[in-house]
Amino acid sequence: MTSIGVEMTNKVSVDQDFCQAHGRCYAMFPDLFEPDDEGRAQVKNDGAVPESNTVDEILAVCPEAAITSV
Repeated sequence: MTSIGVEMTNKVSVDQDFCQAHGRCYAMFPDLFEPDDEGRAQVKNDGAVPESNTVDEILAVCPEAAITSV
């Protein structure tokens, strides 16, 4: 919880409308993303960000800004 009582989450999602299947996310973060049948990214494990990574570094890897914090 933060000091104002809002719980912060460390989860991400992929907006399939913006994903262009570049593959950078699942190449760099294979524990978090995998390709679907069309090569577009999808999250694994409910999109929970591993402790070894930050949400900001994960968001920055997508050139289409298809990865968002939830």
